[in-house]
Amino acid sequence: MEYQAKELFAKHGVRVTLGTVVERAEDAEAAAEALGGRVVVKAQVKVGGRGKAGGVKLANDPQEAVARAQEILGMDIKGHTVNRVLLAPTADIAEEYYFSFLVNRAERDYLCIASIEGGVEIEEVAHTNPAAVAKVSIDPQTGVDDAKAAEIVAATRFPEDVAGEAEDMIKKLWDVFIKEDASLVEVNPLVRLGDGHLEALDGKVTHDENAEFRHQDHSAFDIADDDADADSRLEAKAKAKGLNYVKLDGDVGIIGNGAGLVMSTLDVVAYAGEAHEGVKPANFLDIGGGASAEVMAAGLDVILHDNQVKSVFVNVFGGITSCDAVANGIVHALEILGDEANKPIVVRLDGNNVEEGRRILEGANHPLVTLEDTMDGAADRAAELASQSGTAAGRV
Repeated sequence: MEYQAKELFAKHGVRVTLGTVVERAEDAEAAAEALGGRVVVKAQVKVGGRGKAGGVKLANDPQEAVARAQEILGMDIKGHTVNRVLLAPTADIAEEYYFSFLVNRAERDYLCIASIEGGVEIEEVAHTNPAAVAKVSIDPQTGVDDAKAAEIVAATRFPEDVAGEAEDMIKKLWDVFIKEDASLVEVNPLVRLGDGHLEALDGKVTHDENAEFRHQDHSAFDIADDDADADSRLEAKAKAKGLNYVKLDGDVGIIGNGAGLVMSTLDVVAYAGEAHEGVKPANFLDIGGGASAEVMAAGLDVILHDNQVKSVFVNVFGGITSCDAVANGIVHALEILGDEANKPIVVRLDGNNVEEGRRILEGANHPLVTLEDTMDGAADRAAELASQSGTAAGRV
């Protein structure tokens, strides 16, 4: 969130004004008084477009700050509920710029994107006047040294009288990007104040989850995830269970063991869905080649709590973990979930100990479970069941 990004900026010497975060509107009065009375009240959610959504409001005095906080707290901004607001003193803004570092996967390097025509309309600037947006590639081996910072300033065409300060801030933002293992560091707007100095007035940082083992302190940022939308909460739940899960916009929940098998399953379901009102897969979930009964139960728990899912396709090829263990996992999961399990589940098992696995499921005789012999047949049945619900994603 913005206030957390600013804390990271300050840690690395970037000029910012931190402000005060409150979760109750009545606390805004004292916070505003401490900040000088006239403040900006800003929704704290992990999504852009807050200003256009009404999540950023000016308050001329502490009493008005309470009123503005009341208006913003509880708002829904692109599926995110506002549970806290940041109160920041107003700034004497002379000019607004845009600045960011990001991972450029296509070129296998880093990229700086910057513009002296920044602010809330930066997307429009990029569309209507792309020449006003500078893009500078950065070699991962050399990073941003004095020469590269000067190159970025020149390419962006920062005013000459702030060029030196801009170079210094760019190097400090690079420290945030590299030392915090970020995949994105964005400042919008980076402002030139009335006194001529630069300040990061807003901030966004996305961390590389693969580097979390190096940053135990980053776990503190997770305390603010209670604003997340339903999809984000599902992904967080799956992550907590150690599952390789990606939410998609579809109707058939997918569970498989092995990334290759899951990818193939997505394709087969999408193809089968063409004959059933355009049904599509709802997720990628790989429970791994050594999937245990416990992991299968965890996977079903996540997918069956996805409101968009209308049916589930479990596609497993028994290997390290045999099909009977997988079958026991399905039965165990349904016992745990009880009445929360209310969606049809199509199961296709093959490989190690497949006959015993099928026998276990047949013996359980659960009303939600349908066994199919082939991958194509199971995909068609799962798509058919999803379409029969009458509420498949994207249709009325």
